[in-house]
Amino acid sequence: MRLSRRALLAATTAATALSATPATAADRHGSLHTGFERLAATGYAQLEGQRVGVVTNPTGVTRDVHHIVDVMHKDPRVDVTAVFGPEHGFRGTAQAGGSEGRYDDPATGLPVYDTYLKSGRPLADIFTASGVDTVVFDIQDVGARFYTYIWTLYDCMEAAQLAGKRFVVLDRPNPVTGRAAQGPVLHKEFATFVGRQPISQAHGMTVAELARLFNGEFLATPVPLETVLMTGWKRSEFYDASALPWVPPSPNMPTPDTALVYSGTCMFEGTNLSEGRGTTRPFELLGAEGIDGRWAAALGELALPGVHFREAYFAPTFSKFQGRTIGGVQIHVHDRTAYDPVRTGIALLVTAKQVWSGFTWRSDNWIDKLTGSSWVRTRIDAGADTDEVVDGWQEELAGFRRIRKEYLLYK
Repeated sequence: MRLSRRALLAATTAATALSATPATAADRHGSLHTGFERLAATGYAQLEGQRVGVVTNPTGVTRDVHHIVDVMHKDPRVDVTAVFGPEHGFRGTAQAGGSEGRYDDPATGLPVYDTYLKSGRPLADIFTASGVDTVVFDIQDVGARFYTYIWTLYDCMEAAQLAGKRFVVLDRPNPVTGRAAQGPVLHKEFATFVGRQPISQAHGMTVAELARLFNGEFLATPVPLETVLMTGWKRSEFYDASALPWVPPSPNMPTPDTALVYSGTCMFEGTNLSEGRGTTRPFELLGAEGIDGRWAAALGELALPGVHFREAYFAPTFSKFQGRTIGGVQIHVHDRTAYDPVRTGIALLVTAKQVWSGFTWRSDNWIDKLTGSSWVRTRIDAGADTDEVVDGWQEELAGFRRIRKEYLLYK
């Protein structure tokens, strides 16, 4: 029963995505075109006669950095009637854990509705009140399970189904490639907004692929889903190969380099160490008061592939240790193809606990929410080394990789 449902959803979604936006001459020559670019090239044919609501944030831009909402609002071929803002907001004015609330956008006059931390029937009621027929999703992801935009996608898909709306996903690249899934798989009893469903910590998928996965595996009733795929994207490519502008998806994701390390170093949010918020290199700088060069030295002895560690000192301007000079490390990735961000993140946690007597986990066990179970915390507390911690999730990861393979759309 499950296999037939999966096969049906995969076939239907793939057929819709590929037939709705025919390839142009530029496509055939291999240059990358985003889902939005391909949708616009058809004159928004998939949205004809529909009142459209767009789930997006500052990353929903054209390659000449005009926001897609502004572009569509000016185009008589498409009827955009509402915008739905996620964490940080539609225009990106809010910090982590915040949103912009309900307001009318000054640039377009469109009503902007707040989706942050809303799901199920309350979010469905917002879609109903907005009067839209079709919900369109276009947000740049960074490839990590705990980055909340993919769960905004999930929640909006579920709510669109409850409200009887169509759902269209415009695809963008996974900036850290789509090569392989890495890291622990979430256990359902640890589900939160930084992980609703059992996927791996670094999922290696695009948002269109994730939408198909959510529809086929996790939603109780699938939403009428259509995807507009990219052309010219290869799973092995990092973001700089796309020639697309990088717009920070959130205030502490300033560059593609941040995204490269994020699926590993964001685990430090679950500790009393700074994860680099309040610096110009968030998630690349890690540290705390009382840490010295011994941490970088211990990491160097591990000879982890693709990465070097520099002893570093810095003073965060906000967040942990605000205004105080602290010691730690800066991560320097020198070989992106060899680098494993999640394994490296575990090695950083293991060695931090070994060399710094002040190491503690956050009192709310946030690390368990980030990693998807108590495994990482309890094994590190028991003195396990990096290999033992990583080996403990391999069977579950292999299971997720088998499921994931059914929903991949690009070679």
